[in-house]
Amino acid sequence: MQTYDYIVVGAGSAGAVVANRLSADARNRVLLLEAGPASHPWARIPIGFAKLINNPAANWLYSSEPEANTNGRKIPVPRGKMLGGSSSINGLAFVRGQAQDFDSWAQMGNQGWSYEDVLPFFKRMESYEGGDDAFRGREGPLRVTNPQPRDPLYAALIKAAGEVGISHNPDYNGARQDGIAMSQATIASGRRMSTARCYLDPIRKRKNLHIETGALTEALVLDGKRCVGVRYSVGATKHEARASREIVVSAGSINSPQLLELSGIGQPERLRNLGIEVRHALAGVGENLRDHYAPRTRWAVGAKGVTFNDRGRGLGLVGQALRYAISGQGLLGMVAAPIRAFVRSREGLDAPDVLLGWVPMLTEQGPKGPKLSRQSGVTCYAHPMRPESKGHIHVVSADPRRPPAINFNFLSSPIDAEITARAVRIARAVMTAPAMAHLRMTEIAPGASQTTDEEILDWVKQAAETTYHPVGTCKMGSDAMAVVDAQLRVHGIEGLRIADASIMPTLTSGNTNAPSIMIGEKAADMVLTHAAA
Repeated sequence: MQTYDYIVVGAGSAGAVVANRLSADARNRVLLLEAGPASHPWARIPIGFAKLINNPAANWLYSSEPEANTNGRKIPVPRGKMLGGSSSINGLAFVRGQAQDFDSWAQMGNQGWSYEDVLPFFKRMESYEGGDDAFRGREGPLRVTNPQPRDPLYAALIKAAGEVGISHNPDYNGARQDGIAMSQATIASGRRMSTARCYLDPIRKRKNLHIETGALTEALVLDGKRCVGVRYSVGATKHEARASREIVVSAGSINSPQLLELSGIGQPERLRNLGIEVRHALAGVGENLRDHYAPRTRWAVGAKGVTFNDRGRGLGLVGQALRYAISGQGLLGMVAAPIRAFVRSREGLDAPDVLLGWVPMLTEQGPKGPKLSRQSGVTCYAHPMRPESKGHIHVVSADPRRPPAINFNFLSSPIDAEITARAVRIARAVMTAPAMAHLRMTEIAPGASQTTDEEILDWVKQAAETTYHPVGTCKMGSDAMAVVDAQLRVHGIEGLRIADASIMPTLTSGNTNAPSIMIGEKAADMVLTHAAA
């Protein structure tokens, strides 16, 4: 049995950051545990997300339970299972969220989490050439870039958005989020900038950092009400490691509550029914699950050569491969949705509440995952950014290899259904604006005949999926359902913190990778500050 100063469980968007910052002091001995492999060849190439979305070699491949508002469908819940976690398989969009997202966390009683408080950590983590120095970081480990809007489709979309009142905003991660823009991306020189690439690769030779891959953490080791270690397995071999200072769980919104419950921390009756010894009652573990439930509107394009359906198949794919090899751009170097808009669903709102994202192609499900359709077209997803519907994640077995049950409870809040219908209508308004006329757009789904809220929502229930942003299952707060306090310490357990998207009390306005990395930066700072006290 080995003893370290710190153990970090999970090497994903937050965990890799925590391990980097804690091991920067050579006196700190750090163990970083990751259930997946070190890497995967497709993780280096941006379009690799399409190859990894259904790949068990790099993905936990979770799915939700059937529910009424998914028409009984199981919704895919991909989660990265390798160094870098979901930052190694995601769509690469870089979105911080709005200032009011974090101010609302502080307003809930989470001192130190206002936008003013978290902005220094957002700046610390990034290296970005655009925007205002007051808001953007220049020397951080994470490279963030802007795709070039050379494609005529993107120019048409920006003009069309302007025609329906959505202005162009060159930096939605700056002073304000409102508007349409090319997506900022964790891509540099045609390569994915995951936390594995940016936070772990440069420090692999640190003698005080031990990275163990293929290591499934099965339980936390508790001594009374103090967490003192972890039990994990590598293949068939069981291991135990101890931490003299702290353990930081960064296993993500699915696996962090699962690990707590497997360790006897959670709702007593639920744990007893599964034969798990109750070590600490904590009602909020696994609750407060939120995600973006996003319908993908689909549009046929009559003009030729506009989308990757025309330019990325057959010989066109060869051309795209050559373009990527030469410039790092094109289909293979693309962020998942190269253009996005943050809009207000109605007048009188203080900030945007709807996200639109455009993908310059239509895809269909093939035997090995998504593939380009023969039909030339554009996909536009549209969804509320701050859903009120809450679900839960709980273990169904004491076996750590058995996936937990994921229940999203989508559209259970009436306001979510109302804003979803409005979001689809806003997408239609942009796609049918005069600036799009020359592209000869035809609505495929939901179809122009679907006009009432009821008709739109019936289609949403049949077709929508998530945008892969689960949060909240170990939420931060001081109420009865909170799991961690504002210092990310698990309520009632010493020596244990959680640092990942599961601690978010509410969902941020946009993609969650950037806020998760920020949480890792802030958590490491908290741990080091505590150690120095």
